[in-house]
Amino acid sequence: MAASDVSPQSEYIQHHLVHLNNLGVKQTIVADFNVVNYDSLFWSILMGLIVVYLLWRVAKSATSGVPGRFQVSVEMLADMVDEEAKSIVPSEVSRRFMSPLALTVFLWIVLMNTLDLVPIDMLNWIFRMTGLGTHHGDVLYYHRILPTADLNVPMGMSLGVLLLMFYYGIKIKNLGGFVKDLFVAPFHAHGLLGVVLMPFNLLLNVIEYAAKSLSLGMRLFGNMFAGELIFMLIALLGGAWTGFNGFSLGVGLGQVIAGSVWAIFHILIVLLQAFIFMMLTLVYVGQAHESH
Repeated sequence: MAASDVSPQSEYIQHHLVHLNNLGVKQTIVADFNVVNYDSLFWSILMGLIVVYLLWRVAKSATSGVPGRFQVSVEMLADMVDEEAKSIVPSEVSRRFMSPLALTVFLWIVLMNTLDLVPIDMLNWIFRMTGLGTHHGDVLYYHRILPTADLNVPMGMSLGVLLLMFYYGIKIKNLGGFVKDLFVAPFHAHGLLGVVLMPFNLLLNVIEYAAKSLSLGMRLFGNMFAGELIFMLIALLGGAWTGFNGFSLGVGLGQVIAGSVWAIFHILIVLLQAFIFMMLTLVYVGQAHESH
């Protein structure tokens, strides 16, 4: 398709879907290990460091007397996560690691998702004001602030959960018991029939692990990517401005109303997706403790 065949609206959306990466072009295939999205790495690492820093400050300044409101909020959230972990992860030893991890993951995803509430063209405006990048060819022209709308980030986190499942499966059952479960479950049989069913059991278990990992990452990515697209569509209303006339004022008012309503609703999505990812992490690790 020629460049002239692309509408300004399509070009606007396509522009905002390109990451700041080492190649300077949009990634064309799902798995391309030659592409490094610097913007996703920067914002995800920054949000993670902020979470770790805030939790460290709360732990360092915690008092047994009258706590501050922020300390109370974190303690309530930590107690909630710990109660969920107790009902899902059977091992107390495992919970000593999984409860803090689940809390960190929840807050990390909340902060990353919250970046979607930043006005979509704010960074471009900042770049123009500071002279860092204003047109095609400038390295800062392309920049996506939402890490969880980059498939690499949710899938990387889900792969981390998959490794935890393998780790606890081997730790609880030892390596022999873990491998045995792969071949003898879910179709338990003895003798020759058990040997015949081993390849099918292994295939089903591999599919189960893959499905858990893919669904965990894709769920977070899909919801946040869809939310990002809706913000882009709402932002397009501002492009219809032609001056101080009835049409432009109506479109401008509609953009403000639609953006505000979607932002308020999106806050629920931000929190819900973080909570779902945290809970499924605990569920999958809890299942790794169980023997078929």
